[in-house]
Amino acid sequence: MQKEFNEKTIRLRYIRVLEKFNTKTISLLKYDNFDIELYKKATLKAYEELKKAKTCELYSEYPVAVKNLAQAILDTLHNHSEDFEKEKAHILKQSNLLEKLKNNNRYKKDKHKKKKFNDGY
Repeated sequence: MQKEFNEKTIRLRYIRVLEKFNTKTISLLKYDNFDIELYKKATLKAYEELKKAKTCELYSEYPVAVKNLAQAILDTLHNHSEDFEKEKAHILKQSNLLEKLKNNNRYKKDKHKKKKFNDGY
């Protein structure tokens, strides 16, 4: 029982560290006065914190998407074009899709709106 608890704890910490890494780098991309050198420096610093966390297998859709976004950020950090605008747009799009995936289960559609009781008030 104790081992299972530790695995869950490790997985949860790893997901939180990945989310923190993604949040830091995405917020840097959204600055009006974006500087590529400042972005690289801050992303590498955040990556050092990410390396300290123990990695584990992720199975659910959202945690896998968080890990893929972090990997995409690291890939574009090392292999980017001169203007970096195309990569920046791609990362921001992936981030928006991740937020949409996270919030997807929060909102439910009312299936039978017209069958609800309406007393006129």
